[in-house]
Amino acid sequence: MKIGNRLKELRKERSETQVQVANAIGMGDRHYQRLENDDGLPGLEIFCALAEHFGVSMDYLAGRTDRREVSR
Repeated sequence: MKIGNRLKELRKERSETQVQVANAIGMGDRHYQRLENDDGLPGLEIFCALAEHFGVSMDYLAGRTDRREVSR
């Protein structure tokens, strides 16, 4: 699964808008919209912020695993 699909799935599960997610992690809403549309990849700082915001591992967000849990 692509990053954009994961982002959209996670956002909808939380009943958030694209603007709400973008504001929560301190990025522009147009930039976030492009990420959901798989028009580019997030930088490491944004990628980490997205994983933290949604409470999932970076591996899950990147589509490398289907396990959402963050290893502690």
